[in-house]
Amino acid sequence: MITELTYPFSLPPLPYSYDALEPYIDAETMHFHHDKHFQTYIDNLNTALKDYPEYQSHTLTQLLTELDRLPPELQTAVRNNGGGVYNHDLYFDLMAPPGQKTAPSILDFYDDGEEFWSEMKTAALGQFGSGFAWLVTDQDNDLQVLALPNQDNPLSYGYQPILPLDVWAHAYYLKYKNLRGDYINNWFHVINWAEVEKRIAQSMIPSAS
Repeated sequence: MITELTYPFSLPPLPYSYDALEPYIDAETMHFHHDKHFQTYIDNLNTALKDYPEYQSHTLTQLLTELDRLPPELQTAVRNNGGGVYNHDLYFDLMAPPGQKTAPSILDFYDDGEEFWSEMKTAALGQFGSGFAWLVTDQDNDLQVLALPNQDNPLSYGYQPILPLDVWAHAYYLKYKNLRGDYINNWFHVINWAEVEKRIAQSMIPSAS
């Protein structure tokens, strides 16, 4: 994944065909979202790091985890554009053609799938303006759902990102217009549950001291 790569970053290919998520997410939106918006964040991040060779060996994960250690004039660019790169990379990877079964780990932490859907939808609908709803793990290895504005990333707040739901208008407006709730409902059909399960398991492996 691009999250573990270093400067200069380049656009990763979409991991499925542009129409693979139809009818829930349309091919036209996927073309614009992946090929245009995602690319713009990558271009802007590369531009921001161009004059900072001392940070060009940092992975994207390192840059966002250590955001407050970066020079003040670089922090905003990495928060916005580095976050945009990380968030989009995970967003596209964590979707898949419909039909997968809910990850068992979700059902271990929530009473049932409906509780998880409800928390994610509430976070996504409650996000004022642009941002993401996130499923994350915290320092106690518990799952949490939270909303973050713009392209802020959970790593910068001490959480491990698991599953992002993009609620920027460019993620859904071509198909759903102002009906964010309809987009959210349909996004639940295209979650890559196998990858969610893997990420939950990896996030709970104790780090080496």
